[in-house]
Amino acid sequence: MELENLLANSMLLKARQGGYGKKSGRSKKWREMLKLPPVGQCSELRHSIEREYSSLCDKQPIGRLLFRQFCNTKHDLKRCIEFLDAVAEYEVAADEDRRDCGLLVLDTFFIEESSATPLPEIPAHVVQECRLQLQEDPSKDVFKECTRIVHDYLSGESFEEYQESSYFSRFLQWKWLERQPVTKDTFRHYRVLGKGGFGEVSLCYTYETKDSLCLVLTIMNGGDLKFHIYNLGNPGFDEQRAIFYAAELCCGLEDLQRERIVYRDLKPENILLDDHGHIRISDLGLAVEIPEGETIQGRVGTLGYMAPEVLNRERYTFSPDWWGLGCLIYEMIQGHSPFRKFKEKVNREEAERRVKEETERYSEKFSEDAKSICSLLLTKDPKQRLGCRGEGVAEVKGHPVFRDINFKRLEAHMLDPPFRPDPQAVYCRDVLDIEQFSRVKGIHLDSTDYTFYGQFVTGCVCIPWQNEMIESECFKDINERGNVALDPEEKTYQPAPKQKRGFFHRLFTRGLSFFSACYIR
Repeated sequence: MELENLLANSMLLKARQGGYGKKSGRSKKWREMLKLPPVGQCSELRHSIEREYSSLCDKQPIGRLLFRQFCNTKHDLKRCIEFLDAVAEYEVAADEDRRDCGLLVLDTFFIEESSATPLPEIPAHVVQECRLQLQEDPSKDVFKECTRIVHDYLSGESFEEYQESSYFSRFLQWKWLERQPVTKDTFRHYRVLGKGGFGEVSLCYTYETKDSLCLVLTIMNGGDLKFHIYNLGNPGFDEQRAIFYAAELCCGLEDLQRERIVYRDLKPENILLDDHGHIRISDLGLAVEIPEGETIQGRVGTLGYMAPEVLNRERYTFSPDWWGLGCLIYEMIQGHSPFRKFKEKVNREEAERRVKEETERYSEKFSEDAKSICSLLLTKDPKQRLGCRGEGVAEVKGHPVFRDINFKRLEAHMLDPPFRPDPQAVYCRDVLDIEQFSRVKGIHLDSTDYTFYGQFVTGCVCIPWQNEMIESECFKDINERGNVALDPEEKTYQPAPKQKRGFFHRLFTRGLSFFSACYIR
């Protein structure tokens, strides 16, 4: 078994070397697989696709890029895009630089002497209000009304004109490709001694075989937090690293709560690290949506991490997740959970009693701020718990322990994680731990089951697939080389000329609205 594990680990590392950076991870048949159809073949899609500006030109990554290429061909529209880019830079500016950055935006776009083409769509009184807000409180929402007006302008005649352009035709070609059926043959497999494969995928796909429904997720090469806490040196992290992960978890929980979802299983083994060291929340098997204005009841979770109200079968909304965050911060710093020491044998009754009755103890590993946030999150009464007193995630983010975290920059992936996984390391005991599937025999599916599971077999998932095409540079290669089709109409499409890749390009090709997918796996 030891030799098998060693060989399996070696195969995994070899498979990883085919990443996006040098394009060596692409299948040799990728051009054939990603051959765009003639424009005429997309006529049905042209008439059936939902013509909604926000979706086609902002949320969908390829649609966003092509719409911006279209805008760059017209001076007034290009100016609008430049303004949106400048506002995006303002929103992620460091707190001490934000006022100056905002004033520079106003001077660049709204003073005629310094702007070749001002933005007449935005009324003068709105601009004046922005200037006053910048002087008093330069919050990230200062330009909210301005950006709304610009998007309203772009979604009018400009959007109509875009839909008649060759850029929109190219978007339809990519949408056609996106909607093609997916099977296991779509993926290139790296076999690990017959124990399964690692597909050449970046994000999500779904497909079915004769006996399985397959959900393809991103592989998180950084391992889970439990492995990092207990298997790399002394148990636990330094406080700076723990607080960074806690801040990213706050953002992930905020996204879930925005959708009225309570997670209910926050623990180290469910928090994964990606290649860059950012965390992902995984395993949403116990997550449930809470209807607006209602509460739920359910004694679910993992022993040692369940909140007192869950153990007592009381009704709740999002309070169990803030309790779970407190448990996780404590464990990351201390090296064991709040109510059970590392490797301590405790029966269920005793574990539940400790959660309900005992107060956690703090060692010298905790600063006063770290001790404070843990004690506030581990408050037994959910009504008095941090995050549950009316302000939600805002009061958690506002705790002094996060004083050095710029959450806007964090959400934009502009803060470097304190730890970056080694691409030559395997962050689990062995590769065989990766494939841990359970099978239940004797289950008979009826027509209702097949209908239900059939809803999942969607092939490519829109936004993740488009992001993969961009990040793997397949979109860039096909777009810049023209990919000439047989259809004469296709010849009217002119790819955008190569430009210097500056800050705004890097920022917006990643997307600022990534967060639901970035922190939630």
